Formats: sequence, structure tokens, C-alpha cells
Amino acid sequence: MKQYTDLFIDFDDTLYDTRGSAQRALKELYSVCHLDEHFTSPDVFFNEYWKTNVQLWGEYSKGLISRDYLIVERFKRPLSVGNFDHIDDEMCLSMSDKFLDLCTSFTIVVEGAHDLLDYLTDKGYRLHLCSNGFHEVQFKKLRNAHMEKYFDTVILSEDAGANKPSKQFFDFALLKSKACKANTLMIGDNFDTDMLGAMNAGIDTLLFNRWDQNFVPPKKVDFIVNALNEIKKIL
Repeated sequence: MKQYTDLFIDFDDTLYDTRGSAQRALKELYSVCHLDEHFTSPDVFFNEYWKTNVQLWGEYSKGLISRDYLIVERFKRPLSVGNFDHIDDEMCLSMSDKFLDLCTSFTIVVEGAHDLLDYLTDKGYRLHLCSNGFHEVQFKKLRNAHMEKYFDTVILSEDAGANKPSKQFFDFALLKSKACKANTLMIGDNFDTDMLGAMNAGIDTLLFNRWDQNFVPPKKVDFIVNALNEIKKIL
């Protein structure tokens, strides 16, 4: 088996339970913003938020929309299905700030994340976090989750000037981390952003298939696991 020296690791929903934290934050947000006065049920708001969020992050990862547009629209669209007299950008930005404060206050990590990071560190791998997340949000989540100490390098799309899966992101990651692509492995939960991006940059791939056990990758990845602790059998 190839001897890897450097590991590029996705953060959101690979190590940090971003979806779980966001679900908890949405429930708090619904309460503190008194959204029950505008929606027939919480699920109407939650379902519209998730549908919108998935669509916007997909567009953002392809460079089709800006960060500022995403921040406003991910609340403007869900709020638009509620009973409001008026919805403006300032209202959406205020709600986004409350939401992000709530999200980053939680320290919900994916099962086995700390144990895996301890294991990989003890094995001598150089670990590099690779994320499309926003700068101030990701560092706050890293600190709250007590994961900063594990990473030699933190590579964010805002610094790279491009999002995963762009080859530009991975070229920047290789440059910043001083890693050799032949000895680097990308680990992540998203096939479209993590796996395809790494493939296009000539980097080996390990898919953490946590969402659908029956998922068959459209293109062959080098390794696939259904739980983080299974990575120990590979590295």
C-alpha cells in the first residue's frame, strides 16, 4: 500500500457535525425570533431552510454565487414562505448572525473524530484541514471542538480564492501545506466537492460515506468507509 505522509481532511460533517449543530441552532432560532408567529409549524421553516441551504452551498462551491448572497438568501427564501409583512436584507443578516453564534456555540463532533485525530497524529501524519467554510466561523468551531492542535495547516476557500472542488483550491492547498500530491490523501464526506476535486488535482481519495450506505460513487475512489474508526484499518 502507498505510504502517505500528508492528509487533507474536510471539516464540516466529516469531523464536526455541522448538520447536527445547525439543526439544534435552527430550533433555538425559531424560538428566540418568535417564528411561531409567522409559520404554521416549525417543520415548514426547517424544511425550506435545508432545501435552500443545500442548493446555495452547491452553487457557492461552483463559484456561481458570492458569500454575501448566500448569507442573505439562505434565510430570505425560507422566511418568504412564512406570514411576514416585509422581509429585507438587514433582517436576514441579523438572523444569520444569531444563527452562526448559536451554531458555533455547540461542540457536536462526528462520532470517533477526536479518537481518529489522536490516532493519525500518533502515527506521524501531517494533517491539513481543507474547507469551503467561512474564515471566522471555521476557526471558532475548531477552537470550540478542541481540534486546532491537530492541524499543521488550515486551508480555507476564502484564502485559496476558489472553493472545492476547483483544482485551484487543491493546488493552493498543496502549495500552502508543502505536501507532495503523490503522498497525499483527501478524506471527506462529500463526493462532489471532496472526492472529485481531489481527483481532478491528482490526489488520492478516501470517501467517508456517512449519509447513504447504499451510495455507489459515480467515479472510483481509492478508499471508502462508513465510519471514521474504519480509517484506522487503512492508515
